[in-house]
Amino acid sequence: MEIVVENREKTRGRPGRKPAENAAASSVQVLDRSLKLLELVAEADGAVLTDLADQSAMAPSTVHRLLTSLAQHGMVAHDSETGAWTIGVKAFEIGTAYLRFRKLSTISRPFLKQLMEETGETANIAIEEDGDVVFISQAESHAPMRAFFRPGRRGPIHASGIGKAIISTWPDSRIEAALGERTLQHFTEKTRDTLPALLKDLTEIRSRGWSIDDEEHTLGMRCVAAPIFDEYGDAVAGISVSGPAVRLPDEKVHALGPIVRAAAEGLTKAMGGRSKRA
Repeated sequence: MEIVVENREKTRGRPGRKPAENAAASSVQVLDRSLKLLELVAEADGAVLTDLADQSAMAPSTVHRLLTSLAQHGMVAHDSETGAWTIGVKAFEIGTAYLRFRKLSTISRPFLKQLMEETGETANIAIEEDGDVVFISQAESHAPMRAFFRPGRRGPIHASGIGKAIISTWPDSRIEAALGERTLQHFTEKTRDTLPALLKDLTEIRSRGWSIDDEEHTLGMRCVAAPIFDEYGDAVAGISVSGPAVRLPDEKVHALGPIVRAAAEGLTKAMGGRSKRA
């Protein structure tokens, strides 16, 4: 009983609430207020602190503290001359990523379905994020044994058909900067788990315009992929077909390559993108 009283006095929380609950409630309140401020800043073409305090019904000191924290994360920016707060670069990047994701998910559906029906194998779309590939959509094969990638699943960029298709469009200097200090995880005896081996493979991919995951991540599974480009000519995603190696011998893989590349080119055009290779 004494311990409970002591905890209440130290935390000054609501009666009967534990310190962890008080801390969690406080954190949620800070987050709610920060998001409210971010919304107000986004709605205005430059907003000063006093206006934001009035609109949010928060004390100016609280508003300033929260805005300063948001600015440290790049979510807002402050003009020292005018005193105005505006949306930051990081918030813009997040919003752009959402639009790109939504646009790609919607536009890609008929391409995925057509590719799956034409090849008989599962068709996938994935993007590159922080050195990994993230699968966002797929059209599953009707075959009893087939590949499956749950939307949101992350994969290693060096052991992925889509990952290699994307980074094949990068100059070697960028690849070395992004992966040179990383340990390229070894999955199978076919994994390109050293930078020289990966770069050699990427040279071949560039000449073909499509990549192969030859059981490099999972034994018994092969994949053929090609990059998708945005309006600036940068590879922002990739499309692939994947399936059991027994159904994808070398001759089938090489027949699928141009088909997958054509699907990637069609999706690129549908999104208003352009390939630097063109």
